Amino acid sequence: MLTHRAIWDALDALAERHGFTASGLARIAGLDATAFNKSKRVSKDGRERWPSTESLAKVLEATGESFDQFVSRGTYLQLPSTSRTASVPLLGLAQAGTGGFFDSAGHPAGQGWDEVELPNVAAEGMYALEVSGDSMEPLYREGDRVVVAPGEMVRRGDRVVVRTAMAR
Repeated sequence: MLTHRAIWDALDALAERHGFTASGLARIAGLDATAFNKSKRVSKDGRERWPSTESLAKVLEATGESFDQFVSRGTYLQLPSTSRTASVPLLGLAQAGTGGFFDSAGHPAGQGWDEVELPNVAAEGMYALEVSGDSMEPLYREGDRVVVAPGEMVRRGDRVVVRTAMAR
């Protein structure tokens, strides 16, 4: 659970792991030395003050830790036990039009697929396509991954991938 206390405990633990006080951690991140002081974590009127995402990013960069490392160390920040991931097939978007990668129903088939992990995925037949080149800019850039869920209902505003019939 992401709570005010958990975030501050995680920052304190990060400082300790790297041999700093909260003030020292703020300084090496280029922040005001008092930014993480315990006295500044709750305002005079009792309102909780949270560190900004910019401050967290600066601290992680200064210490060389990733966000994943930050949230996975210790017991202060934990994802719910119900969270899970699933692998789905991944193919380059340009490859997808060349044939041999889908069955007659439009589901992934054949060789050449990589895999990508996605959180909380349960849709059968789901796969991902990776954009290559700049032909889809500005909406999609090279390296972006488009998740395709063939069984989902299309809603207004959705972006869709359409498979056209190939001439034989």
